[in-house]
Amino acid sequence: MEEKRNKINRRNFLKTVGAAGLAPAFAGVTTVFASAQVEAGPNEPNVIDPNASEKSKFPQVPGRKLGKTGVEVPCLSLGANKLDNQIILRNTLQWGVSYWDTANSYVGGNSELTIGKLLLKNQEVRKELFIVSKASKAKTVADVEKRLQTSLKRMNTNYIDLYYGIHMLSDPARLTDELKQWAQNAKKRKLIKFFGFSTHKNMAQCLTAAARLDWIDVVMTTYNFRLMQDSELQAAIEACHKAGVGLIAMKTQGHRQRVIETEEDKKLAGHFLERGFTEGQAKIKVVLEDKRFSSACVGMNNVAILVSNVAAVLDKTKLTTADMEVFAEYARASCSGYCAGCAYICDSALADTPYVSDIMRYLMYYNSYGDKDRARQLFAQIPRKARNKLLSIDYSLAEARCPQHLPIGKLVAEAVSKLA
Repeated sequence: MEEKRNKINRRNFLKTVGAAGLAPAFAGVTTVFASAQVEAGPNEPNVIDPNASEKSKFPQVPGRKLGKTGVEVPCLSLGANKLDNQIILRNTLQWGVSYWDTANSYVGGNSELTIGKLLLKNQEVRKELFIVSKASKAKTVADVEKRLQTSLKRMNTNYIDLYYGIHMLSDPARLTDELKQWAQNAKKRKLIKFFGFSTHKNMAQCLTAAARLDWIDVVMTTYNFRLMQDSELQAAIEACHKAGVGLIAMKTQGHRQRVIETEEDKKLAGHFLERGFTEGQAKIKVVLEDKRFSSACVGMNNVAILVSNVAAVLDKTKLTTADMEVFAEYARASCSGYCAGCAYICDSALADTPYVSDIMRYLMYYNSYGDKDRARQLFAQIPRKARNKLLSIDYSLAEARCPQHLPIGKLVAEAVSKLA
């Protein structure tokens, strides 16, 4: 009976999609007609009405409570790291994807500016949104304040719903009393509503620290089917959940450093296509099966990807124990191609070169995300002295300690050849 209801829900979703002028973006379908775009036409005012009857044609992404904040956010959120036009923003609103995650540094500031251009002409939309930004590259509290003021100005808003005062935290020692006082003051000034940080590496240590601090409202952490197998990370996530810290998942696809199609890849994709999902949809669903997470933050740079991801979260089919085992088996089989972000391990083996996990991430951006310019820009930020000696370092000790058994030396050499 449950499976029958789920199938009915799928049919209803596709019927609604058709009524809204969209082609199916569900169950293995990989294309969406251009009519999916709902941007203003050449003779229409460039203004959005969030209460317009048109919105009722679109199913709305369900919400979840965000930790102890008392607010509810959509379980699918827009990662705006490549945002440079308003088309995707207008479309997200139709589906209720009103959580927009940006940062001071994204697209050289253009991500925030794009949001600001939309809000300049559509101020009434602001109350419908949950906007998140980050103090990219801030080293001091003064830097955090400066980044915040810049972000407010760029986005034409007088407050940010959630502000990550540390973008990519790797060392919990940075969560100082001075930063706490700044966060409390920023709330009193009504410049931010909630405060937290994002973390790409040493996630377990950072999450464990957050669980002990009553002034951290939300943490965004890398989380996917691969990292679900990490018991230390699971314990840290549980500690945050019990402490009421809101949790947002990013890097949900678990991409590898290299794009090499194997028999394991084909088996994974084939299994979920038989179940009625693309591999990408299944990876979002498995993250959201973990109810400790309030939202999956996903980069969605075109309408086809947006609608496909919306379809994944609206579908009510639950993943089975067999599905979970397929993911676990695939994670084990392909672990040597994925950096799990446990930087403290390779850093301990390479005290003079604390950039290995960063380089692995940049290589993933280049190979798996196709984000070549960003990968090169980030690599260029590594100090020149460190970059110049990358090919002369012995990585054998780091490779021996790596839980994922990464061929670190070969991957670093590949990164240098592609990114330098």
